[in-house]
Amino acid sequence: MLASDHAIEAETERLLRALLHVECDPRGRKWNLETCRAIAPLTLEINRLKKEKNAVILAHSYVEPEIVYGVGDFSGDSYYLSLAAKKSQAKVIVFAGVVFMAETAKILSPDALVVVPDRGSGCSLADSIDGDGVRKLKALYPDATIVCYINSTAEVKAECDVCVTSGNVYDIVANLPTRRVLFVPDRLMAQNLRSELARRGVDKEIISSDGTCMVHDEFTAGQVAEARAQFPGLKVVAHPECTPEVAAVADFVGSTGAMMKYVKTTPAPYFLMLTECGLVGRLEVEAPEKNFIGGCRLCPYMKFNSLEKIRDALAAPRADQIVTLDENLRLRAARCIDKMFELTPATT
Repeated sequence: MLASDHAIEAETERLLRALLHVECDPRGRKWNLETCRAIAPLTLEINRLKKEKNAVILAHSYVEPEIVYGVGDFSGDSYYLSLAAKKSQAKVIVFAGVVFMAETAKILSPDALVVVPDRGSGCSLADSIDGDGVRKLKALYPDATIVCYINSTAEVKAECDVCVTSGNVYDIVANLPTRRVLFVPDRLMAQNLRSELARRGVDKEIISSDGTCMVHDEFTAGQVAEARAQFPGLKVVAHPECTPEVAAVADFVGSTGAMMKYVKTTPAPYFLMLTECGLVGRLEVEAPEKNFIGGCRLCPYMKFNSLEKIRDALAAPRADQIVTLDENLRLRAARCIDKMFELTPATT
């Protein structure tokens, strides 16, 4: 069904109001009447399909702004989005992010049809270790509690004792009964975890696997020093997936949601965001009075998502777009996530 000219113009105006302030666009686009009018028929079609199929679209903060503000029902990090999907009780969940995130949604919403726009949307961090790799590490450290970052596959979660997010990792690990902790898959987050627990006076031995995020491991302390020299009063905001050297010189280190809250509530003439560029785009929309300098990096996997692929996944998902999990594996992975809820029931 083709949209009327009136509907397209109304949608164009809606998109323009949402996207007008976005300057950090990965394709170098400027959002104006022309560019918004070009995508309006597609966003109208997607939003119509959502209603027909009782579907929700989860848009990670790192995907492109026309997805977040054009068709996304919920926007945020993978943990928040999976919980939002569970509460929505939608029959169909389209996860515009990367595959491990859609797996987490399937773990928490087993009765929903969960689809990904592009099965090739992997993750350098999550893909750095599989279930067999975790089992081999467990054999080497049988007395350790196995902790996995939520940025991991369902197969890895199924082998672990408890899942953590970048927002609750410090508190959960600090309160574990064992001294020895095996942390997967992020080596840099493990290093930051060691530093923070030492600062708190918590005695833990943290052993980690060797994965890193291809976005966050590229930032350097030298980059921060250069930016501070050029922009007096600059606030530097980093993710705990960055190196310890970067975390040590940042003004704030936190999860995606915590970074957004910090920027929105902190007065400063400039901000340097050491994270994926999609988050800067969101902040340009939601805090247009803030000034951001260059420095963010793109995740190529997140950019595999597009409005066209989302439309196709909603209209008639291919087999490769549908997320399926062995039920025994799903239940084991769910226990790992449930343990996180048990240890920090008020943390999101």
